[in-house]
Amino acid sequence: MQRRRFIALLSGAINLPCVAAAQQRAMPVIGILNSFSPPPNQTRWPVSQGLTETGYVAGQNVVFEFRSAEDHYDRLPALAADLVNRKVDVIVTIGGTPAAMAAKNATSTIPIVFTSVSDPVGVGLAEGLARPGGNATGFSNIAAGLVPKEIELLSELVPRASAIALLVNPNNPTADPLIRDAQEAAGAKGVKLYVMKAGTEGEIDAAFDSLVELAAGGLVVHPDSLFFSRRGLIVALASRRTVPAIYWHREFVADGGLISYGTDSTAMLRQAGVYAGRILKGAKPADLPVQQPTRFELCVNLKTAKALGLTVPPSILARADEVIE
Repeated sequence: MQRRRFIALLSGAINLPCVAAAQQRAMPVIGILNSFSPPPNQTRWPVSQGLTETGYVAGQNVVFEFRSAEDHYDRLPALAADLVNRKVDVIVTIGGTPAAMAAKNATSTIPIVFTSVSDPVGVGLAEGLARPGGNATGFSNIAAGLVPKEIELLSELVPRASAIALLVNPNNPTADPLIRDAQEAAGAKGVKLYVMKAGTEGEIDAAFDSLVELAAGGLVVHPDSLFFSRRGLIVALASRRTVPAIYWHREFVADGGLISYGTDSTAMLRQAGVYAGRILKGAKPADLPVQQPTRFELCVNLKTAKALGLTVPPSILARADEVIE
């Protein structure tokens, strides 16, 4: 009897690694397709927090597979294909339309949760907002639609400016529609619009050099992962050229930029985690509505305004969600 018990225990010990491996393989995998760099701390970033709300904890009952394009949009298709070959359970895209489209083109079966896509229906990611159909759903930042408001805010800050510039990344598929919206909004304000294109760090420098020659009284920066990754450079160049600039993300203002107006990306990423968790529990992307922002953040840096010789109007300060002094 003791011998049989010993053999049974020994067999169980031998099989333990196999059982553990099977359990590990059974753990759901979320692929993260990122236009720029992965977050430094996987457990504290907003997607992880959203997943926790649905009962999933990174490293315990769900794992991530990160793929980052490092601001090179041409790398996204291969990275998306790699995640598909890895047979991940869900793909969450970060960095706007380029990442979302790469994922959508790579698979029609793996569920996709996209973030910061300006016009998901227009680019073919969803059939409609209420019922997206297909395998993709997520969150829009309606970035192109914010341009008129950004130009309006810039005009309030610099009312004497007869010309402003728009900095866009031509490699981003949202550039052309955004340019059209900006031209229309500037025309309505009676302001001349110059379009500056930059798809690399070197081209960003060159664009700011031309900004001086154009004598533009203000600058609108296109929502783009390259510009977000290089926000320190852009803020420094705007300061050096003494150009009032408006951005789409509060991080620019926190880093010394003048003003920003846009969606709360932290909340959006957290909700993307919630959607991913719901999909892992059986929800279908086709039945999860594409969500649009209902709240926008206005942030102002008074120290930067003073350095530029600007007085921020009370009308802007009264509406600001955050004022840095």
